[in-house]
Amino acid sequence: MNTENIQIQIKTFFGLEQILAEEIKKLGGKNVEVKNRAVNCEGDLGFLYKINYSARTALKILVPIQEFKAFNQHQFYDKLFKMEWEQFMDVDQSFAIDATVNSDTFKHSQYVTLKMKDAIVDYFQDKFKRRPNVEPKYPDIKFHLHIDRELVTISLDSSGDALFKRGYRKEQGEAPINEVLASGMLQLAGWDGKGNFLDPMCGSGTLLIEAAMIALDLPAQIFRRGFAFQNWKNYDADLFAKIKEFRINRVREFTGKIVGYDISGKMLNAAKINVEAAEMEDVIEVVRQDFFESKKELFPLLMVFNPPYDERISINDDDFYKKIGDTFKTHYPNTLAWLISSDLEAVKKIGLRPSRKIKLFNGKLETRFLQYEMYEGTKKVHKLENKEE
Repeated sequence: MNTENIQIQIKTFFGLEQILAEEIKKLGGKNVEVKNRAVNCEGDLGFLYKINYSARTALKILVPIQEFKAFNQHQFYDKLFKMEWEQFMDVDQSFAIDATVNSDTFKHSQYVTLKMKDAIVDYFQDKFKRRPNVEPKYPDIKFHLHIDRELVTISLDSSGDALFKRGYRKEQGEAPINEVLASGMLQLAGWDGKGNFLDPMCGSGTLLIEAAMIALDLPAQIFRRGFAFQNWKNYDADLFAKIKEFRINRVREFTGKIVGYDISGKMLNAAKINVEAAEMEDVIEVVRQDFFESKKELFPLLMVFNPPYDERISINDDDFYKKIGDTFKTHYPNTLAWLISSDLEAVKKIGLRPSRKIKLFNGKLETRFLQYEMYEGTKKVHKLENKEE
């Protein structure tokens, strides 16, 4: 593998592609190209380590190593058998394959995964008279197989475990939000660590911890144990150590406040455990508080939250969302608030028109990420004041 100019594909969630592209540009990616649920770019080995360690909205970082067309199962197996697999792994290393298949020829991802596994094992048996082990859970080397109609792409997965597994979540609530989605929402909402942040229904604290990591400019994977690239033949431990050190030296001071409310003692306990695991007790404050009885205490304030939806936690939606709107209007003047919901009918009961709507997916649930701007007085007055500042 040419370590100077590596083609890289970074997977993300639908709706976060632009945020990821910006992150990748800031980290030094070249020829950045936005795709559906992915961003393609180029960089060297150090850059590959850096984005694994730092990119907040990356789910998985792949390096394509082979592309070919196959029109039947025999061709598929033969072309895989002819690859020089010892370039990418040793016979005594274990491996696993995950697959994404969109093809009339190859209908079952489990079947093609099995065929690819056979080709790799047969190759080593033929050449070295020994067979590598398949280890689905904790492999040394992870391959990604992508088939789009007849086009087959084989990639090395440089991340290993999905990158939303940050390593700080010890407890989770009824319906925790994915860490990558949480970070993407915060960046879409414009959170940059200036001012104060409130999650008024914080659950197990994921949005709070991701907000603190952005505010302090901590690398996303500071708590992670390891990456798949550390088992590669060309792994450069000194280079990775330097990248980590450089990145941690960039951590900055944060003078604002990050606060989470919840009415459930159980949830607050989970949030506190996670905040401690993330070593954020000095930065994040978690308070037992009913949002509907709260008043704005932090100025300026950005609010981002994930209210319970009916699919996840049973609540009386109409009444619940009406109360959110009433609390916004009466107790949170001059506040920018964002919330995510899959109940597109219930959010109408908020009684305010969202100034932005962004389609996102929370797991398989299609949701909208909605921005509400609460002004004192009219928008016109607010705009005039802004011009005078």
